[in-house]
Amino acid sequence: MHFIKLLNGSFMYLLLYVYDLLIVSKNMSEINSLKDQLSGEFEMKDLDAAKKILGMEIRRDLSVEKLYIS
Repeated sequence: MHFIKLLNGSFMYLLLYVYDLLIVSKNMSEINSLKDQLSGEFEMKDLDAAKKILGMEIRRDLSVEKLYIS
């Protein structure tokens, strides 16, 4: 896991497992910017919002801006 502190004080988390990369941040424009940079260097597929990683289910509650993993 790697994290980057953004200029606005929030964080972006990068989780890499073998060939899978999960990017987590409250700032969607920063996520898109990073994806654009990475796709310029690497062959990538965007699989949209993650629902599962490493056998754990990911649930998003946008009303309270929280992620839950079970």
